[in-house]
Amino acid sequence: MQIQHIHHVAYRCRDAKETVAFYGRVMGMELIGAIAEDKVPSTKAPDPYMHIFLDAGAGNILAFFELPNSPPMGRDPNTPDWVQHIAFQVDDVDALMAAKQRAEAEGLEVVGPTDHTIFKSVYFRDPNGHRLEVAAWTATPEQLSQMKSVAHAMVDEWAVTKKPPRHTAWLHQKEFAEVE
Repeated sequence: MQIQHIHHVAYRCRDAKETVAFYGRVMGMELIGAIAEDKVPSTKAPDPYMHIFLDAGAGNILAFFELPNSPPMGRDPNTPDWVQHIAFQVDDVDALMAAKQRAEAEGLEVVGPTDHTIFKSVYFRDPNGHRLEVAAWTATPEQLSQMKSVAHAMVDEWAVTKKPPRHTAWLHQKEFAEVE
């Protein structure tokens, strides 16, 4: 299979209109489509929904489903809430800081910028509770090459030990040094 790119990624939302407004205001995403049915086309199950599609730029589409007949939204209680997130790339650190200011101007609690050495990022939540990350690359080609060269060895070591291999500990060395 040769995938061209991800067609869209879909999440659930509490309120489609509120979600469209938030992503337009805070993330600059335009609503490019909406689909609503009384039945699910793939399963034919009776389950009314509103499915919205937002232009995330560069051919990327972020989609949401509002499901009024389903129980309230929840999350996997066994997964820490920082794990599942949507990460958006911006041009540079200046654009990252502008995104941070935009989110703060909305009254959102923003974490960061966090220095991952190869990129910097900030984190905040959308009105549905989804964690969003805005990231800007700062990597050199050498750093990316170094990461790639040890990636398989790290996964293999993790599979055996379930302890973090230290091959790329340099990525967060500065970030962790600031809190020690």
